[in-house]
Amino acid sequence: MGTVNVSKLGYVGFETPDVERLVEYYTKVLDFVLVDGDERGAFLTTGVDHHCVVVTKGEAKARQVVGYELWEDLDSAEARLKDAGYVTERRSDIGPGTPDVLVLDEPLTGVALHLVTAQDPSGVAGFTPLRPTKLGHVAAYTPELAPMQAFYQDLLGFRWSDTVGDFFVFMRCNADHHAANFMASQKYSGMHHVAYEMRDPDHLISMLDHLAQNKYRLHWGPGRHGPGHNLFTYHRDPDGNVIELFTQIDVVHDEAKGYWEPRPWHEEFPMYPRTWEVDLATVNQWGPIDPPSLDH
Repeated sequence: MGTVNVSKLGYVGFETPDVERLVEYYTKVLDFVLVDGDERGAFLTTGVDHHCVVVTKGEAKARQVVGYELWEDLDSAEARLKDAGYVTERRSDIGPGTPDVLVLDEPLTGVALHLVTAQDPSGVAGFTPLRPTKLGHVAAYTPELAPMQAFYQDLLGFRWSDTVGDFFVFMRCNADHHAANFMASQKYSGMHHVAYEMRDPDHLISMLDHLAQNKYRLHWGPGRHGPGHNLFTYHRDPDGNVIELFTQIDVVHDEAKGYWEPRPWHEEFPMYPRTWEVDLATVNQWGPIDPPSLDH
């Protein structure tokens, strides 16, 4: 049995007690476009895809659902998942933009995973001076690391990118360093953070100035991570969810070579996936550490 061929992170879902407030944050502060929605929920996008953020009314809950796109058709993916012993459901009523969705539960967390071949186009222009380029990655807590990593690598076709200590793993499904990362924790559950990509440092600075004008303050950053080497900033949305805005993340263009495209700030040349020590430089090459970031 081969793996399912995930090609990219498509969307992430949030439950919120105040749909209007969260939609206002995404549209007025992060400059996303509201594609569809009402007081019960909303679908928002950064560009071509119908949506990359789904908001539904409920209790405050981040990473309520995660959608991934596949390189292959859903029929073959469905057969492969069932052969592996996973219970799946084929649905046409998930929402606009995704008329055919394969649904299964993520092990250990029970989070709903949606697999789609593609989304309908949003009709939204892909460039504005402020708007992030895309949904980059979603980080979450898991009770155990090994089975979660095995699920994503052995079943969904992700590749291992890096590990911090023995408790924080980064995995990719395309050239970007990570689309999913998980921290082992017996203390916490749910989402660790969600990350949106900016084009370059100038684009990031423009957004940070816009955040400040709208009374959103950073609680960590700017800095540069070790794993992924992305330039990062973190703030909180109105529900308290941790939002990362980043740029300059590591990429691998040739999986046969297996190393990241060289960058001046790399520790080694060439730079390969590795297990990082748990220290300050791993978390932030530039210095200051946010204590909760590695609390597990």
